[in-house]
Amino acid sequence: MNVRTVPDRLGAARRASSFDAMSDPSAPAAPDIEAFIRDLPKVELHVHLEGSMQPETLLELAAEHRVAEIPDTLAGIRDWYAFRDFPHFIDVYLTSVRTLCDEEDFARLAGDVAARLAAQNVRYAELHVSLYGHLMRGVPATVVFAGIEHARIAAEREHGIRLRWIPDFPGDYGVESGEETLDAVLRHGPDSVVGFGVGGIEVDRTPFAGLFARARAEGLHSLPHAGENGGPERVWEALDLLRAERIGHGIDAMRDPRLVDRLAEARVPVDVSPTSNLRTGGVADIGDHPLPRMLDAGLLVTLNSDDPPMFGTDLTNEYRTAHGLGLDAAALAGLARNGVAASYLDGAERRRLTEEIDAVLAAHTG
Repeated sequence: MNVRTVPDRLGAARRASSFDAMSDPSAPAAPDIEAFIRDLPKVELHVHLEGSMQPETLLELAAEHRVAEIPDTLAGIRDWYAFRDFPHFIDVYLTSVRTLCDEEDFARLAGDVAARLAAQNVRYAELHVSLYGHLMRGVPATVVFAGIEHARIAAEREHGIRLRWIPDFPGDYGVESGEETLDAVLRHGPDSVVGFGVGGIEVDRTPFAGLFARARAEGLHSLPHAGENGGPERVWEALDLLRAERIGHGIDAMRDPRLVDRLAEARVPVDVSPTSNLRTGGVADIGDHPLPRMLDAGLLVTLNSDDPPMFGTDLTNEYRTAHGLGLDAAALAGLARNGVAASYLDGAERRRLTEEIDAVLAAHTG
């Protein structure tokens, strides 16, 4: 893909905190980071529609559709979201998906997600849709797409936010699940579908090479999860076999210097979600997250929330988290620019949004 924004290489001097400005009376005043993050125009490229369901909605839909495995109180749901490891998270995720049954459920979910993103000054988002999780339960793709499209159109009119879709399938369910998902997308997917993905437990991606070749031939962008917890080899497979245009998560790439060089030289965007990595065990402590090192290495990193209510976060909080890892306002603006550059907005829209990001940075740091 044609990525037009190059991220800053953040050395220690670039990640100066507000204490540096306090020690030098001639330095510009440090910006109010909360206000800056609030005003910063944002793009989100790695967020799951179903994983964005608020606990209150989950509780109501579970009762309506009699999904007994889901706790019947908000406190119980919050406790349910204490994930032991990544497989446990997947189990909880797939159980929660069972509460989505009809067009109105999907419209309600997508409309709520769009409103919450817009309230964070997110202008554009590409959402993963766990399509196979619905197909396997007998929910037709037409029902899924009708519901989310209704919400997408309404959200653009009411909130000014633009949404696009990335249907995906869980790799650990095998090639057949991917074939069924892709067939449904090609038959019923609206024009707002921009890509095709694979998630779930990170199994060997080799069997999916032909599947992704077919998706690319049909004009879908290759947007797989890789390197979340499956090691650098999953990222290599995503690049070499699936011809990935972006890498979902990708933090395990930092374990392989040659892979880091490949990602940096090819300018392949890496969609990073720090709180998600903490909550599913990808990192043991948020202070150890490799985000700053990824930027130092020249990777084109975007910032994302993944499954926000399930992890107790949202995109605004991910920017706070990045600041807590040492990124100053200029570096946060760089992440926002990267999101725009790595998106499938057209060139004019990318330029306009990038200019707005620069204007907000200037207003808060000038």
